[in-house]
Amino acid sequence: MSVGMIVNLMRGAVFQVFILCAPVLGAALIVGLIVAIFQATTSIQEQTLTFLPKMLVILVVLALLGGWMFSMMGNYTVNLFSQIKNLAR
Repeated sequence: MSVGMIVNLMRGAVFQVFILCAPVLGAALIVGLIVAIFQATTSIQEQTLTFLPKMLVILVVLALLGGWMFSMMGNYTVNLFSQIKNLAR
């Protein structure tokens, strides 16, 4: 196994992590920004006000995109396992 193959495997893994985390983190970021603006305009500084909406949005995004995420992980895993014979050389 060459260094180039290892770099390609790591790059693919990191890319998969970014692709799978981006929708969840993006939704949490948008909701956090909206709640922060709301808190700044109303001077309400309750900690649960930031936590609960983010958690609910993350659960909704996971419910909506969970199937796509699992299929992406499954395809990557099958592709990785199919390359084992080439990597063992």
